[in-house]
Amino acid sequence: MNNDNISKKPEHKGFFARYKEEFKVIQERDPAIKSKWEVLLYPSFKAMMKYRKAHKLYLKGHYFRARRISQRAARRTGIEIHPGAQIGKGFFIDHGSGVVIGETTIIGDNVTLYQGVTLGGTGKEHGKRHPTIGDNVMISVGAMVLGSFTVGDNSKIGAGSVVIEEVPPNCTVVGVPGRIVKQDNVKVPRETMDQVNLPDPVMDDINVLKHENSALVTRLIELENRVKEMSKN
Repeated sequence: MNNDNISKKPEHKGFFARYKEEFKVIQERDPAIKSKWEVLLYPSFKAMMKYRKAHKLYLKGHYFRARRISQRAARRTGIEIHPGAQIGKGFFIDHGSGVVIGETTIIGDNVTLYQGVTLGGTGKEHGKRHPTIGDNVMISVGAMVLGSFTVGDNSKIGAGSVVIEEVPPNCTVVGVPGRIVKQDNVKVPRETMDQVNLPDPVMDDINVLKHENSALVTRLIELENRVKEMSKN
């Protein structure tokens, strides 16, 4: 992901150009969309239109005006995007309530966030305090990515995960704290980026323990039977 390209996204597009761009993203990501007019009702659409306007003001140094727009949008949509954040093309927030994106966050192209996602800081950093999210990343419901590190391209963050350290490209992360449970060199196609079919390392460990426990019980029964046979003799 080229961060320089992200920071130079054109901000001069008019309402209808933005509308077409956001509609295309929503239509691709949400099968529930039935008409173009429905896009106007989406919190994600409203939040992004206001963000683009606020970000333009922020880049010109009109910080108060930019924050006023972003805070009004947050109250109306439940999505709080700091106007200083840098967001690439094809960005989509599904449902959106409770989403928070910090000031120094950098988001690449074709990124999908679900409701309750936080892209925040730990409160200890200075300067770049928030994460950098690569291209084609999916972050599931209620996940938190906290700190000034990078989540690599084509990665998935599982629901409810708390990520506090670097994530290489092409990884799947789940748990608290987040653990990498899958990594390969194959690019993850956007159409397969669902938040259901993710590995569950905790359940895997439980299944291993169940298997080992069953083997121990079987062995114990065998030993008890041998002892009984020996006692008879």
